[in-house]
Amino acid sequence: MPPEPRTCVACGRRIEWRKKWERDWENVRYCSAGCRRRGVRDVDRELETAITDLLASRAGTICPSEAARRVDAEGWRELMEPARRAARRLVEAGGVEITQGGRVVDPSTAKGPIRIRRRAR
Repeated sequence: MPPEPRTCVACGRRIEWRKKWERDWENVRYCSAGCRRRGVRDVDRELETAITDLLASRAGTICPSEAARRVDAEGWRELMEPARRAARRLVEAGGVEITQGGRVVDPSTAKGPIRIRRRAR
């Protein structure tokens, strides 16, 4: 039976166990070479903070673009994918949920527009 999946520390997506990682599974932290190169930068932490601050200030959901605009009002479009990655990391940390059409979705497989909300208690 393969071990439990892990979550990439950079993008927040699920990493499924692979036979080639059998000897080193405990040290696998990234889902790809791109995530390993990119890592988690200061702007990624700023996006996480923006998401949590926005959610704390309102009762509903937010769009990742709102966090991107808060971090960089001019270049927010380039921050859209980093904002989605930040939301996935926050899901793994247990603070938020990602929804589509009002339903909670798996952040690793969600495609298209998403919303972020505080985790239901």
